[in-house]
Amino acid sequence: MTGSASPGGRPPGAPRGFPGITLDPLTLRQAVRRCTEAVDQGECLRIGMVNAAKVVTMSKNEALRQAVCGCDLVLADGQAVVWASRLLGQPLPERVTGIDLFTELLGQAAARGDRVYFLGARAEVGQAMLAEVRRRHPELVIAGYLDGYFGPEQDGEVADAIKQTSPDLLFIGMSSPRKELFSQNFGELTGAKVVHGVGGSFDILAGITKRAPAWWQRLGLEWLYRALQEPVRLGRRYASTNLAFVSLVARAALCQPDKGEE
Repeated sequence: MTGSASPGGRPPGAPRGFPGITLDPLTLRQAVRRCTEAVDQGECLRIGMVNAAKVVTMSKNEALRQAVCGCDLVLADGQAVVWASRLLGQPLPERVTGIDLFTELLGQAAARGDRVYFLGARAEVGQAMLAEVRRRHPELVIAGYLDGYFGPEQDGEVADAIKQTSPDLLFIGMSSPRKELFSQNFGELTGAKVVHGVGGSFDILAGITKRAPAWWQRLGLEWLYRALQEPVRLGRRYASTNLAFVSLVARAALCQPDKGEE
């Protein structure tokens, strides 16, 4: 099974297969360029991010799988996904995390004069995040901000309110599957040219959550760093998810055709 994209959504180059998913083999620099092209061309580019935990959840949640696979750009947010792509014989060039793409696009938007809208998190977290964004990029044009405390029945109203601000980029700081479903059903209706679900990135910029040091990230241990910060809430969940991910990858590897028999 592979995800479908809107016509002209994916960049040149063959997407790489993964269990039930189609991933785009882009570097961070290439992904940023693809996003700025979308703004320049006036198209709507919806971005999906995939890590080990999401692969497992997608295997059980068809609505989430369709929402992610229906994005115009699907990137490997987790190092484990990159390692798995190599094992499966379709290597991805590098990990492209949601927060790295988020912060790079903020810098590009500030330099280019693009309008940015932020959606999600608690109001106080959002305000702290905005303060940090303004500190880093005082010239950034902020089209607006709305916290994430509204129900699905209000999604259409929220999308219309966002559209009134004429955003170029929309960053959705909500958890899964809420952000993916909002992007799927209302992303284009917001009028934004780039719709990127950034999950807990607002919390990181606000100083609520601390990101793992770079060497933890390179070793693929960012999940462990987070678990050590919240062992009761995240420890057992990550252990279970990682085992399930390894099982899915092993099954996919065993199901691959023997190249010698082709």
